[in-house]
Amino acid sequence: MTDCLFCKIAAGEIPCNKAYEDADVLAFYDIHPQAPVHILVIPKAHAAAGAGEITAENSALAGKCFEAIAKLAGELDLSAGFRVVTNNGPAAGQTVPHLHFHLLAGKDLSLTMG
Repeated sequence: MTDCLFCKIAAGEIPCNKAYEDADVLAFYDIHPQAPVHILVIPKAHAAAGAGEITAENSALAGKCFEAIAKLAGELDLSAGFRVVTNNGPAAGQTVPHLHFHLLAGKDLSLTMG
């Protein structure tokens, strides 16, 4: 998708602070972090605008994102805990219509939804 911000980041057209990358997934630090650790994990392919568009045909990409999240959690020693959030649609706070997950950690998140 040519006008998608995350597609442009995945293609290297817009720089980012990479946390992880493989053939299918890119993870980078959020420019407006909501926690000390706030990483966005995206499939490089624009297969779905959000979680509401995950299907049998594209669900493997969501699984690959979660594999990357597990790797990041290990590399960053997030053994105290972390949260994974995905927003679906503008009313849920989704600002970029490209499937993505927020990895949040580094503070006590047990009583907050931030």
